Amino acid sequence: MVDYSDGYWWSPDGLRLHYRDYAGGHDGRPPLLCLPGLTRNARDFEPLAARLAGDWRLICPDMRGRAGSAQAKDPMTYVPLTYLQDISRLLADLAITRFVAVGTSLGGLITMLVAATHREWLAGALLNDVGPELDEAGLARIRTYVGVNQSHPSWVHAARALEEANRDVYPAYGLDQWLAMAKRLYRLNSAGRIVLDYDMRIAEPIRAMGSEAGVDMWPVMAAFRDIPTLLLRGERSDLLSAQTAQRMVADIGAKAELATIPDVGHAPALDEPESIAAIDRLLARVLHG
Repeated sequence: MVDYSDGYWWSPDGLRLHYRDYAGGHDGRPPLLCLPGLTRNARDFEPLAARLAGDWRLICPDMRGRAGSAQAKDPMTYVPLTYLQDISRLLADLAITRFVAVGTSLGGLITMLVAATHREWLAGALLNDVGPELDEAGLARIRTYVGVNQSHPSWVHAARALEEANRDVYPAYGLDQWLAMAKRLYRLNSAGRIVLDYDMRIAEPIRAMGSEAGVDMWPVMAAFRDIPTLLLRGERSDLLSAQTAQRMVADIGAKAELATIPDVGHAPALDEPESIAAIDRLLARVLHG
């Protein structure tokens, strides 16, 4: 595992939040701010850090209620706007004014909010299997498992449970890959059980909203037009349709690239050969235009 340092910061409403800081980028290149998906955490970016740390600095926060970050007092703060406020405080504390956003799913929605409010911060952006329009099939699937507590007697049991629930998403995975995913998504509790590493209450805002449409995010695509932007889409994704992805790239224009990752659903893990090649192309564009 690549070395990193643990860092902490305080949210505007007084929560102690955690991030991993992988050193790199000593030649002045912007850091990568890695924003995880809804039920995920900083550990999700271990494969990316293993490949890029040293050359690039990676800052990988745990959103409130996940892993090393404190749980919210009010579960209705588990929403993208609050996450943006938390991240803005982290950036201020670290005196970072320009970065490459790497946003998976929920992290991509936060990246869109950054583009809408502080586009000058973005030296580049990766939107991983998410867009301004999300398919109901994927949202319905997410509602079936978010906030449903699980407990397993061993890591292998947790890995097998992940496989059973997600084999359509990662059909080529073997046990080693399911185990690696389990160790990023679960933790060992004080009773010796393997449990999910997030506050089950993150589901409450999703349940409260139901199928109600949110804010129209399509106008935000224009904010990416002068920013090197990579859109990754899993070929089997049930959250981001091919049509939506193509429209996003058309709206962003010449600075955008769409890479479809074969035989993967929602969301690419960023370690697939096609993801690696596309990320390298994005970072080259960030450095050289």
